[in-house]
Amino acid sequence: MTNDKYISTIGLEIHAELKTQTKMFCNSKNDPDETRPNVNVCPICFGHPGTLPVINKEAVKHVLKVGIAVQGKIADFTEFDRKNYFYPDIPKGYQISQYKFPLVVGGQLNKIGITRVHLEEDTGTSLHEEGDYSLVDFNRAGVPLMELVTEPVIHSAKEASDFARELQLLLRYLGVSEANMEKGEMRVEANISISDIAKFGTKVEVKNLNSFKAVEKAIEYEIKRQETILDGGEKVIQETRGWNDNKGETFSQRQKEESHDYRYFPEPDLPKLKLSEIPELSVKSLQKELPELPWVKRQRYLKDFDIKEKDIEIFAQNKKLANFFEATANILGDKKLIQLAANYIINDGVDEKISPASFAELITMTGKGELSSRGTKDVLVVMLEKSGKPIDIAQEFGLLQKNDEATLEKIVKNTINDNPKIVAEYKAGKIATLEFLVGQGMKMSKGSANPATLRQLLMKHL
Repeated sequence: MTNDKYISTIGLEIHAELKTQTKMFCNSKNDPDETRPNVNVCPICFGHPGTLPVINKEAVKHVLKVGIAVQGKIADFTEFDRKNYFYPDIPKGYQISQYKFPLVVGGQLNKIGITRVHLEEDTGTSLHEEGDYSLVDFNRAGVPLMELVTEPVIHSAKEASDFARELQLLLRYLGVSEANMEKGEMRVEANISISDIAKFGTKVEVKNLNSFKAVEKAIEYEIKRQETILDGGEKVIQETRGWNDNKGETFSQRQKEESHDYRYFPEPDLPKLKLSEIPELSVKSLQKELPELPWVKRQRYLKDFDIKEKDIEIFAQNKKLANFFEATANILGDKKLIQLAANYIINDGVDEKISPASFAELITMTGKGELSSRGTKDVLVVMLEKSGKPIDIAQEFGLLQKNDEATLEKIVKNTINDNPKIVAEYKAGKIATLEFLVGQGMKMSKGSANPATLRQLLMKHL
């Protein structure tokens, strides 16, 4: 929603470069990290006449996995189409894409409906670095590109960026794309319109948003821009706009094309696909290859470990950290200790330098009161720097807490004798003074006393 006067409606088109060994229709290397221009290229990449494309089966497989994960309908029959338009980085004068028969129809992610997911080839990269001319790098030309289109059911900038984040996470879990936005491996386009309740608004597309922050800012700006136009009694023009991150505003690029402008027709150089006739692309076969999905992991962590939702989200986003946590949790077994472990893993930078077994041993010592919170952190620092067993480190640095009452009784009696005024205040009802006495006892023990045991003994004597 924008304000009481207007309703905002947003649909997203998200492109993600797929992680395959070769490009979509040729055997040129698919390498997003290549910095030398025009290295991973061939006659097909350059669109030379007479060249014949061949479908990359792995790319098709990747898109179908996404479709199954979002519970979309997987196509039985599919084909590729020519999308005709000229741009310097598309040397053929057309892009091979999908129109009437996409690989996936429908589905849902983050409670937002998905219209379709299809497969196409990426374009080259135009560079405008010097002079009054452009250079073109064809390393990216022909890279497998997945396009996912949502239903126009999003009503806020945050909802849009949350969807994009969840899609990026899903693509990484499935291993089909790194989807790094800063590298251009995932690009978001937002179709935005605002309207009053009586009529539909005019759609404006904002292209090539390359960060989640840009997605939010561009949508928020565009909503306000369209509100100002309508409030001034003018009409919003249907167009394609870009986003200037430095100025924090959208700018007009061109009038928006309709599908008929692209003159789609079936690609004559590629075969039609009957997916049910390709065993390794069957739904049953692909389902077996799917990993645990992000939302399933979140539910399991909540149920099995009962840890905080913000901690669950950190583990959902970080596979290495999650694997370490799970290995530790399986050793500990106890939910309270598991929650304690999660807290230290997230807040104290625990990594694979420590084994889950050693870390579980440290957490068990902390849970038993053998180490204070400060002592645990100190032992952890040494374990990260030099490794070693937590019990040995704790003994070496004198970090083990004293729990035996005989030793602590002497400290308690001395604390009471040394602070008669505070003791009198406590007995008169000033309960808060107890913490001062605990602090004095800890000081007397040089930090080695268990504060919980010390507190109990003080209360007993007072």
